[in-house]
Amino acid sequence: MRIAQIAPLHEAVPPKFYGGTERVVSYLSDALVDLGHDVTLFASGDSETKATLDAAWPRALRLDPSIRDWNAPHALLLEKVRRRAHEFDVLHFHLDYMPFSTFSQMDTPFVTTLHGRLDLPELQPVFDAFPEAPVISISDSQRQPLPQAAWLNTIYHGLPQNLLTPQTHKKPEYLAFLGRICPEKRADLAIQIAAQTGLPLKIAAKVDKVDQEYFKSTIEPLLSSANVEFVGEINEQQKPEFLSGAKALLFPIDWSEPFGLVMIEAMACGTPVIAFNRGSVPEVIDHGVTGFICEDVQGAVGALQRLEELSRTEIRAQFERRFCASTMAQNYVDSYTALLQAAKRPVLRQVAIG
Repeated sequence: MRIAQIAPLHEAVPPKFYGGTERVVSYLSDALVDLGHDVTLFASGDSETKATLDAAWPRALRLDPSIRDWNAPHALLLEKVRRRAHEFDVLHFHLDYMPFSTFSQMDTPFVTTLHGRLDLPELQPVFDAFPEAPVISISDSQRQPLPQAAWLNTIYHGLPQNLLTPQTHKKPEYLAFLGRICPEKRADLAIQIAAQTGLPLKIAAKVDKVDQEYFKSTIEPLLSSANVEFVGEINEQQKPEFLSGAKALLFPIDWSEPFGLVMIEAMACGTPVIAFNRGSVPEVIDHGVTGFICEDVQGAVGALQRLEELSRTEIRAQFERRFCASTMAQNYVDSYTALLQAAKRPVLRQVAIG
């Protein structure tokens, strides 16, 4: 199958540090190549991939401070894909609703994976205007605000099987918080949980410009309390050591998380996840197997007293069963096939009528 993967240009594929969407696009593209498909990746020129790279912009926009209008490079990206669309069996976008207007008018089947939050009121008229644009959710929970969308499938994210592995020489000694500092991720609650358990906490997280004031006013004053170490943003190579050294990953989210890649990153290292019951959490975490699902801080504190009930070996095994990139890629191939079959049906009916 000839497949085009179209990634955002904000980060390289894969990103050097934080960047969930671009990371998933990287894993998916490589896994599709491993399955024998002809894949072209439209992304920034500093991307690295097993697929054929078509650079839509020289480098990731986040690394280029001279770029002030991020829409302009993405307009060029869409035009580049439009001109080459006839070369592919299917176009797979990771750009939210941006492709809908142009590619709904074209013959090449396309699908969009929605990676972000969908509970924004301004999205309602967009999806009302494009009720037939096929989309894929990354959890069933993510779909709830937009029941009118043309949902093709729910496909959970996956990681390459050996990307993150348990580092058995590391003795788990602390609690971990991984990802991004922002109000809805509730690093402050992670600090509170750690303080109540008496366990040290290490925070490995990115602070975006938009969240710097929140970090300084809300999180930074708490870093001196309890036993908290702010590590900062870490890369892929540092994650196995960081996660394997943790007794558990804390995921005390305060919003409907569409997926939560850090949960399966922890599971890949055999590390239990203590997560609040929001969004995708009940779909990703097997309660009592790969971690514990809690309602609040006190529930998380209680769950940490039960870590000995969990097997780190079984957590890793469950990751391999549910969240490998090869499984994700095959699920996408099945969806592409369904999309292609649906696109051919009107033609077949016309032939039959003729």
